[in-house]
Amino acid sequence: MVDELPDRGRKGRGAVSNRSGRFEPHARVTVDDGWTFDDDRDPPPLRTTLSVDTSRTIISRNSSPDIPFDRSINPYKGCEHGCVYCFARPTHAYLGLSPGLDFETRLFHKPDAPELLKKELRARGYTVATMALGANTDPYQPVERDLMLTRRILEVLDEASHPVALVTKSALVLRDLDILARMAARNLAHVCISVTTLDRGLARRMEPRAATPPRRLEVIRELSRAGVPVAVLASPMIPGLTDHELESILEAAAEAGASGASYILVRLPLEISGLFEEWLRTHAPQRADRVLSLIRQCRGGALYQSGFGRRMSGQGPYAELLAKRFRLAADRLGLGGRWRELDTRSFRPPPMPGDQMSLL
Repeated sequence: MVDELPDRGRKGRGAVSNRSGRFEPHARVTVDDGWTFDDDRDPPPLRTTLSVDTSRTIISRNSSPDIPFDRSINPYKGCEHGCVYCFARPTHAYLGLSPGLDFETRLFHKPDAPELLKKELRARGYTVATMALGANTDPYQPVERDLMLTRRILEVLDEASHPVALVTKSALVLRDLDILARMAARNLAHVCISVTTLDRGLARRMEPRAATPPRRLEVIRELSRAGVPVAVLASPMIPGLTDHELESILEAAAEAGASGASYILVRLPLEISGLFEEWLRTHAPQRADRVLSLIRQCRGGALYQSGFGRRMSGQGPYAELLAKRFRLAADRLGLGGRWRELDTRSFRPPPMPGDQMSLL
């Protein structure tokens, strides 16, 4: 008889386990066969692998009434940042992989993304609206440093004068400041930087391969100096763990030059609820029960509710208090106004080899 081994955190990784996805017929567990297990030894490191995503399209569409965009581009599936709370984790289950450690170690990229984008922007009947870049997984995760897919996508959007709203928690976005500043000068770009906590130790455990909180604030500062409109996303707010920092995050971002702000209550759909509870009991065991209780108070007794209009902010007294705190702080700091709409009138389909040159 073999004994099932408890899951243990791995250095540099967010999820504690690699529990099977919801579509798998079998669950897999780690066991001790009595030969090699050493209770005092750290689990071996997990290396990141990269595979090709053969999707034939690059623009994803949505009609959700509580999302402020109807189209987005995600150059990568999976995300090496390893944020344990990431609402995109369940998408790995569609690939037959775990939303746990697989999500942050087994990545997929779309090498022909720029070419696909050109094709879709040239399609008959295409109507322009702001493109969200990084709405699902971060477009500036570590592999982007070598692959440069996001930069090449921005080059296409810049050439076509297509508006873009970019979301990231990576300092790598500054590599493309030349493009972003050029687009921002034509009212074609703005950037949102996610700051979940100002506590470096907590950030290292919760989002292990993302930029440190001070570095993210410096990114806001440098973007603002370059004339790129930048907002802070105090997201997700986790009751009993990070929500006490809400005002401090907004104050630090405003001081760094942010001109807008938003927040989202932590979302734990599908497999994320189990993964998040594992993480809490491993990294914050004394807070775990209180955090989960407060989340349930904001979610009608459950860990998650998926209804439009409530999934982002929750309901009940605790959620209402968080919303009021945000409004008061954002208004006080000048972060509560609406951003001006990006320009959609300058769009021109990107040229392709063989196109006839314009005479005008």
